[in-house]
Amino acid sequence: MATTRLMPLHSGKGRTVAEALGRVTDYVENPEKTNGGDLVTAYQCNPSIADQEFLFSKRQYAAITGRERKDNDVIAYHLRQSFKPGEITPELAEGKGKGYERWAKTFNLKEMAKTLIYLQENELTDLGELEKACDAAVQKFNDLADQTKAASARMKGISELQRHIGAYGKTQEIYEQYRKLTGRKREKFYEQHSSEITACQAAKRYFDSLGLKKLPSMQSLKQEYAMLQVENKNRYSEYKQAREKMIELLTAKNNVERILGVTEKEKNRSRQQEVR
Repeated sequence: MATTRLMPLHSGKGRTVAEALGRVTDYVENPEKTNGGDLVTAYQCNPSIADQEFLFSKRQYAAITGRERKDNDVIAYHLRQSFKPGEITPELAEGKGKGYERWAKTFNLKEMAKTLIYLQENELTDLGELEKACDAAVQKFNDLADQTKAASARMKGISELQRHIGAYGKTQEIYEQYRKLTGRKREKFYEQHSSEITACQAAKRYFDSLGLKKLPSMQSLKQEYAMLQVENKNRYSEYKQAREKMIELLTAKNNVERILGVTEKEKNRSRQQEVR
């Protein structure tokens, strides 16, 4: 019976999410364990840039929800399956066989053909131009993601400010009464109104942290929040298109590099044979 283990992955101390994901995918796609990459398959992603697509999805989620990642957050899950010795043949376990080889060759040929058609249709047959297009697409996606994230952060700040303004308006009068008292009367008053006094003090500290000399009106904050919400909603369509365009270009670039890499291997093999 196969043993299956689902392992939550964390970025780890001293590593970024990108570094952690890259390390995991490099381990999974180790050429020595995957017949030079022939045994690597994927579902709804390109295995060669899977770690980048992880990051794109995470960034998209953060931009839409405004949620900030915490150090102990799970960044991905690693599903590992193993068999007892003799339970399954190496050929079956590794996915070898004529049927798989035919599928892999056909799949690779189709992918390469699609890449060439894509490059011709988009007039990107020059590698230098393709690299420039990739850089521009990545920059556009990052810019849109940063704008969305900044707007979401501001919306979160507006909500927090509104909460404190509301609390301050309800408790200011009680707090002023408390400040005028002294001695036992002050202590007794605090015992009776500690929650209001604490809320007012927290609001004042928050205003000071923002450097506010005059509080904005609730109406102006509502209008700004609504405007940012509309901007984010309108930006999402462009953001989604930019993401798809970036993935298309990065995938095409990766496939081109794979083609060139295979060609270079063949050249090296030919040189070695000539030396012999």
